[in-house]
Amino acid sequence: MSSILEGLNPEQREAVEQTAGPVLVLAGAGTGKTRVITVRIAHLISKGVLPESILAMTFTNKAAGEMRERLAGIVGKKKAEKVIASTFHSYCLRTLREFAEQLGFPEGFTIADSSDQLAILKLALRELHIAEASVKVPEIQSRISLAKNRIETPAQFLSKPGDEKHELVGRVYAKYADVLRRSRRLDFDDLLLETLRLLRENATVRAELQRRHRYLLVDEYQDTNGVQFEIVKGLTSAERNLCVVGDDDQSIYGWRGADVSKILGFGKSFPGAKVIKLETNYRSTSQILSAANRVIKNNPTRHDKTLRSAIGEGEPLLAITMRDEMVEAEKIVAEIKQLVEQGHSYSDFAILFRTAVQPRPFEAELRMKQIPYVLVGGMSFFDRKEVRDVLAYLRLVANPKDEASLLRIVNSPPRGVGKTTIDRVLDFATKQGISATEAFDRSAEIEKINMKAVDAVLGLRASLANARKQHPLGEDLVALCQRVIDESGYKEEVARIYPEKAEFEKRWAAVDEVLNFAENYVKKRKRPGLLGFLNELSLSATDSDSAEDAARRQAVTLMTLHASKGLEYPRVYLIGLEEGVLPHQRAAAEDGVEEERRLAYVGITRAQRALTLSWCAERARAGQKVQRHPSRFLLEVQGKQPPPGWIPAGEGDVTGEKTKKKARRRRGARR
Repeated sequence: MSSILEGLNPEQREAVEQTAGPVLVLAGAGTGKTRVITVRIAHLISKGVLPESILAMTFTNKAAGEMRERLAGIVGKKKAEKVIASTFHSYCLRTLREFAEQLGFPEGFTIADSSDQLAILKLALRELHIAEASVKVPEIQSRISLAKNRIETPAQFLSKPGDEKHELVGRVYAKYADVLRRSRRLDFDDLLLETLRLLRENATVRAELQRRHRYLLVDEYQDTNGVQFEIVKGLTSAERNLCVVGDDDQSIYGWRGADVSKILGFGKSFPGAKVIKLETNYRSTSQILSAANRVIKNNPTRHDKTLRSAIGEGEPLLAITMRDEMVEAEKIVAEIKQLVEQGHSYSDFAILFRTAVQPRPFEAELRMKQIPYVLVGGMSFFDRKEVRDVLAYLRLVANPKDEASLLRIVNSPPRGVGKTTIDRVLDFATKQGISATEAFDRSAEIEKINMKAVDAVLGLRASLANARKQHPLGEDLVALCQRVIDESGYKEEVARIYPEKAEFEKRWAAVDEVLNFAENYVKKRKRPGLLGFLNELSLSATDSDSAEDAARRQAVTLMTLHASKGLEYPRVYLIGLEEGVLPHQRAAAEDGVEEERRLAYVGITRAQRALTLSWCAERARAGQKVQRHPSRFLLEVQGKQPPPGWIPAGEGDVTGEKTKKKARRRRGARR
């Protein structure tokens, strides 16, 4: 017992030993929350709690894997494997698979990942006869996801008052849900919603899950949305052995549904809850934490806490005014080069920014100075065309009604299926309320259909169905994948498009990697199957490993503040601390300054030993140099009042709009 708790500070020890009833652990940045969670689980097991009765949920596969790995180091691999340490989405998928019959689900539903969702939305737009060019599809996707996070059906969304855009999103949402249903697909939000429906509508299942999961732990609780919160409530038994760990000061995902009120109101949701604060920081120096504390204390709605450093004073912070973004990039990159020459590693450095355009001058400068770097948030492996094409073939084997996958590969390689044929099939499918794959089966009923094209599609589907029969449960998964790739003629198509050997090999390496994934999946699973493999890949695609790539490659990391949460670097440059950039102009105008301040706090607390804050006196916008104003967050760090003429974001012209209008008027006058 004592060996498990050894090395914990008094706050951490209290969080570990408080095992009964609802507990909120407020874990400030760098205070050792992962250690507390894993030691708490180990402590429960040491007290006789069955490992299989513990459910620990978090938000990324990486975090869940790290939790399992650390736990195995304390209690041994055998016991650690019995604990359910999982992401919300993985847990919900497992639950839906087990209780599909009670929900009336079809056998063999598959998951639509983010890219699939966009493709299905485009299908929905076509069926509604809405030109894709007239709307922003990713924006519609985001608004539908937010509606689902608020537990709003299409009908409920449409019943709310709104403008024409709201009406359009509602109509697309309804059609999107229809296309998903007939294709036997669930998107990521549906995994949560359907699990919640199961808990609410089936008392027997709810009681069984509560009996099964006697002890519940939730990591990163500040990131929970409305659906996840309701799932946690539904799984919590009468014993109320619920422990949530999080930091309201790091709640930065409101734009995608996270609801900070859930962690702020934990005591109201679970009366009698014990609140424990972890305030000793093992990551950063006192200089860095003092800056973080000075900024975040200005948020009026938060749990009161103050970070204290276990490391010591450290280097003084630097706050630098740059002439413009080009000078900002030149000076910072020159300093990185100089520090590396003095013995630092490239992977010690991270450049953090608020908006996607900010890294461009840094990329140019890093390339010019021949400094290796990784821009986090670049194209994911799972978004490569060849990977998506191969997965579409495999999804069709697993789910023959998956029309988005069929339409993706119907002409890859070319099979003579033209746009007119596809339009007529989709029109028929829409009118009949069936999937496009079923419409091809009923092609005799479609007027003026090109039967040669139909035969090509039916031949493709017959080939995939035959592969499914030969490998009915996907036990021989690698062989099945290889067979589908070979029989599709896809390799020859990639070779035709990329005749240069080096480029072909680079493209085909991604397909080989899919086969490697399949082989590793078979090794890890007792009962491997195609459906499980595809769904695991879909869930894996939500994690990014670019930051780890930077460390492995000894490269400077460029990343957004949102992507930086949970990471740490010896030396951090937080750039663009200007009104209109951080806080962002739109967020400030929409009463989002508190979340922007939390974003600044997250950026500051990524730094371990050195932190540089920079802002530009002017910045290019639409071809014009525009005067900027220092961010209120920079002023808060420095303990300064705003200078004369300072204009806050959201209240005035900090974006140069007036400057642009004057420039246009001057150009007009010259004409």
